[in-house]
Amino acid sequence: MHLREQLTDKGQCSSFTNAEKDPEEFLNLIMQQILGIEPLLKLQSGGQKEQECYCYQIFMDKQEDLVVPDVQQLVERSFLSSDLKLVEIPSCFIIQMPRFGKEYKMFSKIIPSLELDITDLLLDSPRECCLCGDVATLECSECFKDKVFAARGLKQFCSSCSRQVHSHRRRKAHKPRRLHIPEEFQSWSARGCQQVPREKLELFAVLCIETSHYVSFVKYGPANEHWMFFDSMADRHGGENGFNIPTVTLCPEVAKYLDLPLAVLALEQPRDMDGVAKRLFCDAYMYLYQSRKMALYK
Repeated sequence: MHLREQLTDKGQCSSFTNAEKDPEEFLNLIMQQILGIEPLLKLQSGGQKEQECYCYQIFMDKQEDLVVPDVQQLVERSFLSSDLKLVEIPSCFIIQMPRFGKEYKMFSKIIPSLELDITDLLLDSPRECCLCGDVATLECSECFKDKVFAARGLKQFCSSCSRQVHSHRRRKAHKPRRLHIPEEFQSWSARGCQQVPREKLELFAVLCIETSHYVSFVKYGPANEHWMFFDSMADRHGGENGFNIPTVTLCPEVAKYLDLPLAVLALEQPRDMDGVAKRLFCDAYMYLYQSRKMALYK
């Protein structure tokens, strides 16, 4: 409340002490106007001017073939549908799920991706042919929707594989888009060093809401079971004029489910999950990823 009062006093927002706020509204205010942090994300859509923001909202149409998605699938589909690319590797990537507060959820269950592979989401970055593993020179958005290919991963090809794939009568009308390969990587690959480096971010926190208030899961150490759960209203002292009692508890039980194969995890019944694990999979509102490498510089 002291923080809310100071935000109000500073004239940033007059309703911070008497109205609920969305997490992104609070985070934007804190990072931009209070801490003066540069936007975390630089995005470009279809060759247009770069856009800067602190959080990324997943936008996508409801898709019947996607029942229990993971975060990797949602980000890839959202970027593809909006023709978006990351201009640079972010030190922190905050992703809002396709839901509206506690009122609407597009998916009843979402599987957290412990690692988010952003290699194919980067602008003008070397990419790997999804068939032969050589350096890709073409990307095809129509092939992404083709059920012949795997359900995850953007579809980019080297010239040889693209010719073969698009020789099929069903794919002759596709319009692959040429990729820009950095000059230094072209000379590097010409010497036979053709393995494309993967750029991955790691999950470090998840913000959740079920009905009344937000709670969070935070990764506090390197081991799989190093997760803790924060609930700002876990208990209460007194009645109407009382106060909430925040609580932090360890929740190593979530590791049991995060270690399961995706196909098995998708079949798990939330009501049967141990401890607070159900909330991680069913109530996620915002996922926070980090790049330890980039965090050294920005």
